[in-house]
Amino acid sequence: MSSVEVDVVLERPRRRPASRGQWSSRVGFVLAAAGSAVGLGSIWKFPYITGTNGGGWFVLVYLACIALVAVPIMVAEILLGRMTQRSPVGAFLTLSSGRWRIVGWLAVTAGFLVLSYYFVVSGWTLHYTWLAITGGLSGDRGAQAFARTFAGLHADPWANAFWQAAFIALTLAVVAGGVQRGIERCCRALVPLLLIVMLALLFQAASGAGFARGVDFVLGLHGEQLSAAGVLEALGHSFFTLSLGMGAMVTYGSYLGHRDDAVTSTAAVAGLDTLISLLACLTIFPIIFAFGLEPDAGPGLVFVSVPVAFAQMPAGQLWAVAFFVSLTVAALASTVSVFEVVTSHLIDRHQMGRGRACVLAGGALFVAGIPAALAGGTPLFGARFESLTSTVFGAGRNWFDFVDYVASNWLLPFGGLGIALFFAWGIGGQAREQAFRSGTRFGSLYWSWVWLLRFIVPPAVISVFLHAIGLI
Repeated sequence: MSSVEVDVVLERPRRRPASRGQWSSRVGFVLAAAGSAVGLGSIWKFPYITGTNGGGWFVLVYLACIALVAVPIMVAEILLGRMTQRSPVGAFLTLSSGRWRIVGWLAVTAGFLVLSYYFVVSGWTLHYTWLAITGGLSGDRGAQAFARTFAGLHADPWANAFWQAAFIALTLAVVAGGVQRGIERCCRALVPLLLIVMLALLFQAASGAGFARGVDFVLGLHGEQLSAAGVLEALGHSFFTLSLGMGAMVTYGSYLGHRDDAVTSTAAVAGLDTLISLLACLTIFPIIFAFGLEPDAGPGLVFVSVPVAFAQMPAGQLWAVAFFVSLTVAALASTVSVFEVVTSHLIDRHQMGRGRACVLAGGALFVAGIPAALAGGTPLFGARFESLTSTVFGAGRNWFDFVDYVASNWLLPFGGLGIALFFAWGIGGQAREQAFRSGTRFGSLYWSWVWLLRFIVPPAVISVFLHAIGLI
């Protein structure tokens, strides 16, 4: 047993590295972690996959996946960070022999790759916020006009690169402020703001003609469109939405005190993320139904169908601004958390100052994200580039699609699976139990948590992976 495990078992506080910060309170941690979890996955992706899978039963399956798969992994990630006071790679090196370090490297690599294209998508939210403010989304122009607006942005490499750089700069400014003065202060403002805006939008949706149908679609138990593939999609999204497998929760957990309650905090974070996901659905679908649009529009639901509805509403420009501001806020809280994974790794492993680590990480991510910014059309390299990406990554799949595929379907699942297996089988039982019970009133759940990590999480994560590669 390592010295860290002995410290945990004997409940002796460990010395925190001088270069690392600490959350000022559990509320600060919960809001920061909730901001990480919410992101575009809750407000953009969850509504459109709910729409394509028929609502109702899909939502119920998703909630079960959150409770039985995602939350146990999240508890393990937070405990790993809290026990070691290190980012992912250092955490595994501290608690185990070298063979487990690959899980830490997977997490950091996944976080970096996800951010390389996530900054491009986040930049779209800034662009649409600007369009909403300047009236670019106003006027009854129909779905085809808004589809052309979105396609034009997607195919414009210069616009993508500009908004990508703007979002990186915004994220860098927050993370450079440190744990308390930067990340925590930002999330204490952004997450309540997001809730307020979402509730205001829900109130507006509730006053419309489509609210009853929207509620029935989201909460009614009708599963005509739910398939086995839909169940696996719900499982995969429950994993992705809580920022699991990319080191964010390990890193955020490393800023907790030894006796901070990781179990209750995890439940609060998962609850907030689920609440905002449901609020997004209960806001979007009533508006969609009120104006005769379809719920199964896919990824274009937010960037095409929703602007069509806002354009027809009284005071639609105001509501469009509020909606895309909330989308930008969610994206920022999420990018901050994953950016901190990369920054924290540089601080821990290379003893860099926070400012220098942020600048280096931001520059590297901008360069790594350029192919994603170029992938929407025929950018700098023209048709040859498009032909090359199709040849290398598969027909119809460009660099953007390829990186998303590798990160979401390979790196994140295997990272989460590695965390689960490490806590289920690779760590001393006494240290694991002491870590779980320390600071929480829910120590009686310990053996249920271990059982889920051993027998439910591994087959669930493996099934998502096998489905993603077409084997089931």
